[in-house]
Amino acid sequence: MLGLVQDRPLLISSLIEYASLYHGDVEIVSRSVEGPIHRTNYREVNQRAKKLAQALGRLGVQPGERIGTLAWNGYRHVEIYFGVSGMGCVCHTINPRLFPEQIAYIVNHAEDSYILVDLTFVPLVEALADHLPNVKGFIVMTDEAHMPDSKLDRLICYETLIGAEDGDYAWPDFDENTASSLCYTSGTTGNPKGVLYSNRSTVLHSFCVCTNDGLGVCNQDSILPVVPMFHANAWGIPYAAAMSGAKMVMPGAAMDGQSIYELMEAEGVTLSAGVPTVWLMLLGYVKEKGLKFSTMTRTVIGGSAAPRSMIEAFVNDYGVNVVHAWGMTEMSPLGTTGNLLKKHQDLSEAEKIDIRLKQGRAVYGVDLKIVDDEGTELPRDGKAFGRLLVRGPWITSGYFKGEGGQVIDEDMWFDTGDVATLDPDGYMQITDRSKDVIKSGGEWISSIDVENEAVGCPGIVEAAVIAVPHPKWDERPLVIAVKEPGHSVTREDVIHHLEKTLAKWQLPDDVVFVDELPHTATGKLLKTKLRDEYQNYKLPTA
Repeated sequence: MLGLVQDRPLLISSLIEYASLYHGDVEIVSRSVEGPIHRTNYREVNQRAKKLAQALGRLGVQPGERIGTLAWNGYRHVEIYFGVSGMGCVCHTINPRLFPEQIAYIVNHAEDSYILVDLTFVPLVEALADHLPNVKGFIVMTDEAHMPDSKLDRLICYETLIGAEDGDYAWPDFDENTASSLCYTSGTTGNPKGVLYSNRSTVLHSFCVCTNDGLGVCNQDSILPVVPMFHANAWGIPYAAAMSGAKMVMPGAAMDGQSIYELMEAEGVTLSAGVPTVWLMLLGYVKEKGLKFSTMTRTVIGGSAAPRSMIEAFVNDYGVNVVHAWGMTEMSPLGTTGNLLKKHQDLSEAEKIDIRLKQGRAVYGVDLKIVDDEGTELPRDGKAFGRLLVRGPWITSGYFKGEGGQVIDEDMWFDTGDVATLDPDGYMQITDRSKDVIKSGGEWISSIDVENEAVGCPGIVEAAVIAVPHPKWDERPLVIAVKEPGHSVTREDVIHHLEKTLAKWQLPDDVVFVDELPHTATGKLLKTKLRDEYQNYKLPTA
């Protein structure tokens, strides 16, 4: 027997339509690429998204076509999110930080028919245009006054394009499983692979982001997504903000500490979200200037593990609650959040930070388990560690066009490539990527643990830890670190600092100092490059 309830499709267009109707005057504030601060609201965004859908239809775009974006976080990008998916097409956000060859590959692989481009990236598409034969046009996200001089004959002005439409457009109904957006993995090895989200998966993910045990986005918030809209759909924040009616503050291209801080203070930001590298710049700026946060009460840190020193600075020095979160592009991306339980309220701050250091508990909708190399499930005792598997209604069932082959097992489990522990309360902690774990004398050493402790050493800004071959122990850890300007920290200083928290067998055999570390297009440490550079490095203990 089936229930007697209405069967309405879960569509992305319903989010912006709801926001327009019930939170129409709530602001979306952007630092524009042209320069000035721009202000709009959900009502205007909904209307302009409809005009975009009309305009694309007039260009001959059909449902299911992929429409690319090369853009920062801004109001026009928000309009594209809703306009493209709302009309039944696929919004393909392209990471401009990828190598040009990778960008050309994914545009051609996705078969994008049009690409919407911020002014910043016009030179990039000029350089790539001859390698993108299937792209019919590049729509520059600006007005006529700021249109660039270009030799490209396929440039279209965004404001002129949508300005020709009347906005008298009804969002169409279609199957909720219709593809809505496409994000490619960063492709540190091999070609990037596409993760194709649906309207249904995106709306369900938005519900999760809005829950208190998710990211807690609500209409009382002014949220600043530092995480780019080309990184796993900005962790779903634009959709969740529309669902809840939260004010959005978009940073544009200015991601330095001063610019982020000024926006936070000017717009009453209560919640922000980003990767650790961005927070290092922000914390460095506020510390240098002796500043405090007037309104920000919580921040979400994801993308890579947050060092203890960073969490302590936010919590103890600035009164900002840290939600340590974890997920993947393949997971839309939210998988776990590090919210504390009621039974933790009487713990000391140090004990609470011990818990916050973990990546958190699974949100409703996501199943987690850890298994050994034979696939046997391991206990949730906080000690056993194994391969982390996930499944759920917003987790990929396969890559676009079948790249990578079969990626889930017969029970729908997806192998994340992470090695993790699960404790009795359900808190998950990534101990490493399976390819980054250091296997030394029969023991496993977490490169992430050593990195996080090394960053806590006075005078160290950033650190990476890789395995280096050793004749006796098979592999041993090598720390590659960046000094804070003006500090004369030494190898002995770093090892002495690590001795306070790490077992003797976990200590690195050497420390190397460099001017900067390589990063992937998503801001993560590029350890493949480091392993190549130091593959013949001779440790002093070898």
